[in-house]
Amino acid sequence: MNKIFSSFVLIGLTFLSSNSFAQGITKKSVDSIIKEASAFSIHKDNYFISGIPLNQEINKTTADAKYQISFKQLMTRNSLPGDTYLFLTYTQKAFWNIYENSSPFQELNFNPAVGLGKPIYNQEKHLSGIASLMLAHESNGRDSIFSRSWNSVRLKYSTLLSPRTTFTVETWIPFLYKDGNPDLFDYLGPAEINVEQVFIPKKLTAELMLRKGLEWNWQGAYRARIFYRPFKMSNQYFMLEWFNGYAESLINYREHVNMLRIGYVIKTKELDILKKQ
Repeated sequence: MNKIFSSFVLIGLTFLSSNSFAQGITKKSVDSIIKEASAFSIHKDNYFISGIPLNQEINKTTADAKYQISFKQLMTRNSLPGDTYLFLTYTQKAFWNIYENSSPFQELNFNPAVGLGKPIYNQEKHLSGIASLMLAHESNGRDSIFSRSWNSVRLKYSTLLSPRTTFTVETWIPFLYKDGNPDLFDYLGPAEINVEQVFIPKKLTAELMLRKGLEWNWQGAYRARIFYRPFKMSNQYFMLEWFNGYAESLINYREHVNMLRIGYVIKTKELDILKKQ
């Protein structure tokens, strides 16, 4: 518990010391955008990628495919106290041994959540960030010794550090998780940080995710992504992803993974409202 508390304090101090880019649109414009937005949308990036390991022999057993499906449903539109809105999300991530005989699925992770979102404004009543408080469940839908699951209360905040740099921090307080994976958070840690950098608008973007496990040794993860858009549709990209660390999937969260994958992605536009000036 002391480790968890110390990690939250460190993350909080880091966040409070950052100087975010606060030149967003007005509250009136934000209310209008939320009112007119589609109730059903992409939550996290939807993708299909395939690749090879960088830390072991490459063969039909170690190479794989990974895909993710994620969507969001708005239940209200700024109609709750404090200008908050209610939403539901569902994300499913699959690890597929596509090159093996019969192409079996190695792992499926299911992640439903319900949450409250709230735009955050600066003193001039311009949008400076988006916050959300969520109740989430994640599991692999299996039983016996292969069961992995955890529940959490999550707090997420996204803001601009510059016109082309988006910063997101997400922290969680876990509960009801110790039966199948009592040491999960030694590897998953108490929080995740994402930084997105746009190099060429609507053409070339990079993203870096960082996690640190609760132990002093390195049991976290980092994930780097490069997005390139050759298509006419504004949210369709090719993606190159490098994942290095632990807890990429629930079933093998204790195993070190070092994978390079490439494929197709439909990017979320969830944070585009921050980039409107």
